[in-house]
Amino acid sequence: MKTRLISAIVVILLAIPVFLYGGIIFKIAFYVIAMLGLREYLNVRAKRKDFPIFIKLIAYLCLTLIYFTFNIKQNMAIDADIRYITGLLLIMFVPMLLYKEKNEYNINDACYVISGVLLVSISMLLATVYRNIGLSLIIYLFLVTVLTDTFAYLTGMLIGKHKLLESISPNKTWEGFIGGSVMGTFVSAMFYITVINPQISLSLIIFTTLLLSIIGQLGDLFFSAIKRYYKVKDFSNIMPGHGGILDRLDSIIFVILAYSLIITIL
Repeated sequence: MKTRLISAIVVILLAIPVFLYGGIIFKIAFYVIAMLGLREYLNVRAKRKDFPIFIKLIAYLCLTLIYFTFNIKQNMAIDADIRYITGLLLIMFVPMLLYKEKNEYNINDACYVISGVLLVSISMLLATVYRNIGLSLIIYLFLVTVLTDTFAYLTGMLIGKHKLLESISPNKTWEGFIGGSVMGTFVSAMFYITVINPQISLSLIIFTTLLLSIIGQLGDLFFSAIKRYYKVKDFSNIMPGHGGILDRLDSIIFVILAYSLIITIL
């Protein structure tokens, strides 16, 4: 518990100036987070089957190109060179022909790598877009996930009896799911109304925040399913007591992606 607490304090102290300053500092910080997250995503398979180093290097290069060349506008329109997308597909699929043994690199591996590159790069890039829109907005999104996760854990620990998806995450309960959703929605919606937009419809922001809270928990389950499939407890130990980047950002990745679908109506 002491290690977990110290680790959390260190992360918070590092995160505060990054969030407050924004701009290029925020963009670079989240690029580093994206690279570490992709590394965890690729390495989680190592115990069962590792990727060739060539494929890993190409994946990191693709993430870098997407992160620094895609321009996502505030209306969520993407200004991007289609050559980067086609190039990503080609350089991930073509190497399948170069390996004589299909267990070295096959179609399943290629799809896994592409999904990881897109999932991590687009979500972290969107985080920079939201920070550019305003500090309050990115705080709101993180608030949804942090409060939901915290109260889901507390509620599940205190009164949790009915398992949510035991095959994926044995400790999660329906009571925790509901408790996290309710408290995460209430506090975060009040923050949005008080700080971001006092004129917004109360029912609209409550519905939106509830949706984000639920999707965030689904993101948690999604990454838990990956760990369960590959029989690992955490994606890494970069944050002692907390696991890896993806262990901490599993919910916010899905919340960030989901928010891009609804931002134009708020």
